[in-house]
Amino acid sequence: MSFGRIPDNIIDDILNRVNIVELITGYIPLKRAGRNFKATCPFHHEKTPSFMVSPDRQIYHCFGCGAGGNAINFLIKYERLEFLEAVELLAKKSGVVLPENQRQDPKTSSLTVQLYKINEITALFYKEVLGSTNGLSAKLYLEKRGIKEEAMKLLQLGAAADRWDLLINHLRAKGINLSLLEKAGLVLAKDGGGYYDRFRNRLIFPISDIKSRILGFGARVLDNTLPKYINSPETAIYTKGRHLYGLDLSKDAIRESDRVVVVEGYLDFIVPFQAGFRNIVASLGTALTVEQARLLKRYTSNVVMLYDADKAGEIATLRTLDIFIEEGMNVRVVSLPQGFDPDLFVRKNGIDNLETKVRQAQDLFDYKLAVLRSRYDSREVEGKVKISSEMLLTINKFKNAVSKSEYIKKLSESLGVGEDALLQELKKSKGTVYPLEMKKENIKKIMTVSPTEKLLIKLMLEESELINRIKDDIEPADFQDSRTSRIVSIMFDLVAQGKKIEPNLLAGHLGEEDILQVICESTFLPDVSYQDKDKIVDDCIQRLKKQRLQLKRQNLHEQIKDAQHSGDEERLHRLLEEFQFLIKRGE
Repeated sequence: MSFGRIPDNIIDDILNRVNIVELITGYIPLKRAGRNFKATCPFHHEKTPSFMVSPDRQIYHCFGCGAGGNAINFLIKYERLEFLEAVELLAKKSGVVLPENQRQDPKTSSLTVQLYKINEITALFYKEVLGSTNGLSAKLYLEKRGIKEEAMKLLQLGAAADRWDLLINHLRAKGINLSLLEKAGLVLAKDGGGYYDRFRNRLIFPISDIKSRILGFGARVLDNTLPKYINSPETAIYTKGRHLYGLDLSKDAIRESDRVVVVEGYLDFIVPFQAGFRNIVASLGTALTVEQARLLKRYTSNVVMLYDADKAGEIATLRTLDIFIEEGMNVRVVSLPQGFDPDLFVRKNGIDNLETKVRQAQDLFDYKLAVLRSRYDSREVEGKVKISSEMLLTINKFKNAVSKSEYIKKLSESLGVGEDALLQELKKSKGTVYPLEMKKENIKKIMTVSPTEKLLIKLMLEESELINRIKDDIEPADFQDSRTSRIVSIMFDLVAQGKKIEPNLLAGHLGEEDILQVICESTFLPDVSYQDKDKIVDDCIQRLKKQRLQLKRQNLHEQIKDAQHSGDEERLHRLLEEFQFLIKRGE
């Protein structure tokens, strides 16, 4: 098995050289707790520390939210990195040289670096223009909108002069050829040959990624020219719909508050941000994309939509809701007074009033229902049909059974329509319908792993010698939970290959979050005394075998009942013989 394209032995070498306690201490303060270290979890809000780090096992685990894994997993989750990015970062820290074939294609890499550099030079140029006579109208516009000098510098705001070739001449003087400027989306080709500046007589907003690298630019007119806003085209480093304006500045505040407020435009972001409202981003358009929703989910699952109080904003909000729901995120919506956008609302009413509005944000169900009620008469049958149809489309996006059933009940009460009728309509949409009586505790029970299975995994992780002994007595299939079964199967395979079994290395082979959680929970179980270990192992093995036999008998019993009911005598006779055989063997 290889990770990305990096061989297993390279990954293991990196993990063996990295000290996870030192790594995590660089991000959050850790306190000694016996053999381990503890802290308040950086991935969710808590008052009592439940985040544990094991220097012996080189893994971390939060008993509150379930997050856990090795050093690579921590970097991916904390820094919001891709797997290869996290490995490269740890490789540099640990002095491990990655194979040459891991590096990007030289041509692609070279172009990417050049485009980032060109955008950086361009942003500085536009910033200089803003401070010159050519940028006077843009500067006056910003001051009129209440944008402070500090915010202008922080966001690297600039201006494009009312000239056709000012940027071209500046960049060519620095030795940058026109073909690269075209690839950067900064110039346009003339019909008769030659080029001209894409942005002219506009206020410039550099668009950055989460690493604060400038990807492209947004530009607002300073006269009555249409369109009012234009953005850079897609390039080798900029893809429309994959980034959010201001996220590089607000990501820490979003993570700390565990909530993000999403607005539409540049100024809707800037005005609240400079007033101290930091957990905010702008979508750079009226409709968010799945990629943007997933980008936000790296930092929080709680979203408040704050779009313009007009029909365009209302429709955009409704379209966006379903994207967030499908991604398993919690969505609320702020309704501003008619004629207000976030920028104007803050300037007229102050940031405190905006914060109050955000705290009073409506549940997405209530918001959408209110919008639909304003369009259709809920007292008429036709109105009820249209409203319920729209609401069911949204309800069906929920993956959680409890949420689905609760919203069905709420819609039934609101429209005066029976729950059975709504469920029938939901079935027509080919969605999964969950029984209304399903409770939260039932869902939690499904995810619970047997203490016996976790304890046996803990013991195997602590002493590799036990694995060969246990392997002779049980099989991965003896573990009823599919996650523990897979963990044990991988452990057996690694031992057969003569490889070390350590929690941090095993975590690298099992990247799924729910499986990592099982490994970490098993590792952090209370220690077992050396004298009792053999007896505990024997007890665990016997218990697993007994549980498997009970399950086997139960399944056979159900099959016998089914054969009796269907009148299949041949199958019934075979099943009864198998059942008697189990009894004779004492099973």
